[in-house]
Amino acid sequence: MARVIHVFRHPDRFVSGTVGEPGERTFYLQASSESKQVSVTLEKQQLTVLSERLTSLLEEVASRFDTEVPPSAPEELTDTDPLDVPVEEEFRVGTMGLGWDAESSSVVIELLAITEGEVDENIVLDDTEEGPDAVRVFLSPAHARAFAERAERVINAGRKPCPLCDEPLDPEGHICPRQNGFLRDNPFTEG
Repeated sequence: MARVIHVFRHPDRFVSGTVGEPGERTFYLQASSESKQVSVTLEKQQLTVLSERLTSLLEEVASRFDTEVPPSAPEELTDTDPLDVPVEEEFRVGTMGLGWDAESSSVVIELLAITEGEVDENIVLDDTEEGPDAVRVFLSPAHARAFAERAERVINAGRKPCPLCDEPLDPEGHICPRQNGFLRDNPFTEG
C-alpha cells in the first residue's frame, strides 16, 4: 500500500486537544482546512516535547534568519475552542519532525505514524513512496507560537501535581513515594 502524506499548507486550524477526563485523557493533534480534517493521537510527553522544541525553534529562527517571531501568540490567533467533531484517529504518532522552510518562511511539523520497525530519519520531511503515513503542516511563526501556547494549556489542564513528589494527583487518592511510612521522633536528639 502506498504511503499517504496529508499536507496542510497554512491550515485553517492546527491545534492540540484531549478527549476524556484528567487521568484518562487521549491527546490529539488536529489539522483542518476547507476540504479536509485529520486527527492523530499522541502521548502527553510527545506533545510536551513538540511544544518545547517548537518554542526553541522559533527562538533560533528569530536570531539566525532575522525573521519576525512574536514573543507570544497574537490575540486573534488564540484558539480555545474544543477539537472539531467527529474526532477520528487517522493514526498514532510515532516519530515527529520539525524544521524551518526559509523559502516560505514557515515552520514545518511532520507527524509520522508509529511503526513496528525503526524509522529511517531520512524519510522525515521527505516525499518518498515508502514509509509510514504522515501529516505535514506548514505554519507561520505567529501560528506556530499560538500552537505551542495552546499545547502548554492543554498539557497543564490535567491532574494537578503532588506538592511533594510532582506525580499527578488522582481524584480517588495518591500514593506518594515521599510519604512512605510515617515520621518518628529521633530518640537521640534533644528537644
